[in-house]
Amino acid sequence: MRRVVITGIGLVTALGVGTKPTWEGLVEGRSGVRPLAGFDATSLRTQIGAEIADFDPLAFTNRRTLRMMTRNDQLALAGATLAAGDSGLDLAACDHDRAALFVGGNKEISNPMHLLDATLVARDADGSVDMRRLGESATSSFYPLFFVEGLQAASLFYISQAFSLKGANTYFAGTADSGATAVGRAFRAVRRGEADVALAGGFDDAVSWWTMSKMDPLGVLSGRNDLADGACRPYDRDRSGSVLGEGAAFVLVEEAGAAAARGARGYAEITGFGSGYDAHRLLTPHPEGRGLAGAMRSALREAGGAGGPGGADIDYVATHGCATRLGDPSEARALRAVFGADADRLTASSVKPATGHLVAGAGALNVAVAALAISTSVVPPTLNLDHPDPECDLDWVPGGARERPVRAALALARGLQGQSVALALSAVQ
Repeated sequence: MRRVVITGIGLVTALGVGTKPTWEGLVEGRSGVRPLAGFDATSLRTQIGAEIADFDPLAFTNRRTLRMMTRNDQLALAGATLAAGDSGLDLAACDHDRAALFVGGNKEISNPMHLLDATLVARDADGSVDMRRLGESATSSFYPLFFVEGLQAASLFYISQAFSLKGANTYFAGTADSGATAVGRAFRAVRRGEADVALAGGFDDAVSWWTMSKMDPLGVLSGRNDLADGACRPYDRDRSGSVLGEGAAFVLVEEAGAAAARGARGYAEITGFGSGYDAHRLLTPHPEGRGLAGAMRSALREAGGAGGPGGADIDYVATHGCATRLGDPSEARALRAVFGADADRLTASSVKPATGHLVAGAGALNVAVAALAISTSVVPPTLNLDHPDPECDLDWVPGGARERPVRAALALARGLQGQSVALALSAVQ
């Protein structure tokens, strides 16, 4: 069985554009959550989020291509480019037919303003939209590239074009589970010999007007605008919901022997991948975290069967920790169900208070966090955990980062509809 190592990590978050500034921000306990400035959010219950202030898409593409891209496509290309560069691998010299790409996203629409501008042209006197007039004026009132920029899986094209990736590829649509699934699929592709190298990750422009207006009424976001960067409080008894953030998280994975032969730095080895489903109620996690427990058991079973870490070997868990009333205790129960007495010696943390919930990018970010914890022997903290909830009785690393050897880790992700993903990682031997 071929071994798979992470040799490149590319992060774009409100803490910084690049893996180094994001990781330093996480370890130092900083947060990128602020009052929203990208649009007028006064009509929303939640008016805070983790926006990226210094993102320049022209650092990653040209003006012509930029005309066809939405912001989430831009973030995806940036994350993938940073991961490829971080790996030191010359993708141009690779066998392009054996170079794979797997991407997870939550993109649903073109730039909404391009739709609104055209709709306003077709208004009747009473404010309703005349569909006939909209159709007649479409060629002149719609942005010429409206349908091109709205292609859901467009990021596959932009990234594959940039690096001539012609091998196995898939776009996964969803929330946190999608980006984690993309990384898991990359792991499987390399492990099974389908590819020799793969770029994989997730992205989301979650603090855009479209996403915020969609998520705001669902009851999963915090309305504590007064707390700003203190509003997202995973595992705390005063938690009130998530705070969204925009960004991307990508990894480059390679066959371990080839990576070692070129002297590549390996952050961590991926050893297992599992998924599970709650089959409970929409937007309501199973109280015992049934799907998440199944995902963890599957990942650990695969890892152990290949000589990787079993449950007793895991030192750190990069958790979903979305700070919802039902989600956090169900995650804690799932961890206890899987690890039993070993749960008491685990360290686990959620980075969402620092980066915001990256939605489709959140699971891939957790994979990167787990890999960095292994390679640096530092575990990032869970911010804002001032009053631990007794229902969430684990060591969530409150207060500040902790130095400790991390031989093996799990990265978790949960979707809105009950889907869960887990990846097992270990130190590169």
